[in-house]
Amino acid sequence: MNFTVGDRVQMKKPHPCGGYEWDILRTGIDFRIRCVKCQHLVMLSRPKFEKGVKKIVQSAKTEEKLEF
Repeated sequence: MNFTVGDRVQMKKPHPCGGYEWDILRTGIDFRIRCVKCQHLVMLSRPKFEKGVKKIVQSAKTEEKLEF
């Protein structure tokens, strides 16, 4: 999977607040993500992030195409 800044992903396990969806704020060797429900920021290594992602809910590339 290719991830870009602005994507919204669904993780396999919920955050303690109960939210499953996260926004990607930074990509690279590690990922910075923000919980959509409580706005908590988390840094994860790439292998841990890729293992925990279930699916991409909303792609940043799709949003760019719709903003005409």
